[in-house]
Amino acid sequence: MSKFYLTTTLPYVNSDPHIGFALELVSADAVARFRRLMGDEVFFSTGTDEHGQKILETAERAGEEVQAYVDRYAAEFKKLQKALDVSNDRFIRTTDPQHMAAAQEMWRRCEKAGDIYKKSYKGLYCVGCEMFKSEKDVNEAGRCTLHPNAELVTLEEENYFFRLSAYQDRLIEYLSRENSILPAWRREEALNFVKGGLEDFSISREKARLSWGIPVPGDETQVMYVWFDALTNYISTLGWPEDGESNFKNFWAEGEVVQMAGKDQVRFQSLMWQAMLMSAQVKNTDTVVYHGFITSGGQKMSKSLGNVINPLDLVNEYGTDAVRYFLLRHVHPFEDSDVTAERIKESYNAHLANGLGNVVSRVMTMAQTHLDEPVMLETNTIPEDFKQAMKEFRVNDACDVVWQWVARLDQRIAEEKPFALVKEDPQKAKALISELAREVYTIGRMLNPLMPKTSAAIKEAVKANKKPENLFPRKE
Repeated sequence: MSKFYLTTTLPYVNSDPHIGFALELVSADAVARFRRLMGDEVFFSTGTDEHGQKILETAERAGEEVQAYVDRYAAEFKKLQKALDVSNDRFIRTTDPQHMAAAQEMWRRCEKAGDIYKKSYKGLYCVGCEMFKSEKDVNEAGRCTLHPNAELVTLEEENYFFRLSAYQDRLIEYLSRENSILPAWRREEALNFVKGGLEDFSISREKARLSWGIPVPGDETQVMYVWFDALTNYISTLGWPEDGESNFKNFWAEGEVVQMAGKDQVRFQSLMWQAMLMSAQVKNTDTVVYHGFITSGGQKMSKSLGNVINPLDLVNEYGTDAVRYFLLRHVHPFEDSDVTAERIKESYNAHLANGLGNVVSRVMTMAQTHLDEPVMLETNTIPEDFKQAMKEFRVNDACDVVWQWVARLDQRIAEEKPFALVKEDPQKAKALISELAREVYTIGRMLNPLMPKTSAAIKEAVKANKKPENLFPRKE
């Protein structure tokens, strides 16, 4: 049994949970559940990022005390986690005292390594990214490429800097490992960026300008830059540095470490964070898996366009497993995908109500009517192509394997007609129905990491030899 550590990024709590983070949560949960199903010991972490200028400004605009504001939004993200049936082992908040102490220890270790220094700096600052921008980070209009609707601000202040430039060769060596980043083309992008030269980055802000942050050790006039603070969560969630329960030792130092993140996070997760780990003499992340963005009707989701899809609203309308199904099968694990309310409804009716739900109902109705007892079941029945897809984080392909089984089962019923055979040759019909029921059970097992409640309902139905309640009522 191997030890497997998996974490999502921490969403910033300056707005309601969106469908993009729902995708990341569900994708990570499917991988965590699969690894548990394969017998691995898993530690799965998620949480919220709660410091920084954007949060302070948003709380002030809302007329709320900032701690009360982040408490309220952290609760919203916990609500999303529960609504999507996410099986995480830890929910970490960057305002947790243990995390704050860990971030300060990360600072001390990087400082001891000679990688932190102080200097005055003047530059263009993007509040959306909470970082200074160089010429290659702005568009022709002189704005941040990630936040083109916001003016960059010219800031001049004395800050602490991290010597990212000192880690160029080591980062090239790290990124040259095949599995350091998935998909492969993102790794090539990161490698090319590093080979182009790295600049040191600011890791603190003046407390007089920004009070909402973790104090810099030994300097009460400065607070940590939100990214230096937040990235440390990936090990603070395991109890680092004290490691009283040995979770850091077991899952990070000696286990397989996987992080999941959006495609805009490459510089933070695979450059900045990895250099910090090198400086602190902590093992690097084994693999960072980057997913694409969700668009709607070919456009980026925004409140002004009215195309924002709220994941909690989807759960209320279709149910948890139907939302999980759509995000896992119809959103590509690595590339951008388009999602509309029409596509969700169409997929629900075609693949869940008329597909999976209908096939399970037909088979189990015949089993309940014609079999005297539940079928004998094999325990090791998960197909190899399903396993391989899940191991490679191709969750959409794993879903396709399941629905290939559903289609094949439907075809067998149409061609072999067990409902007619039962009149001509009852024994042969019973043998065929038993085979079909066992195939239904295999489908149920494959659905374990994808649609947990549906999986449980299907497996229970086969074990009890009873038709389950309507799994997916059709939506008109």
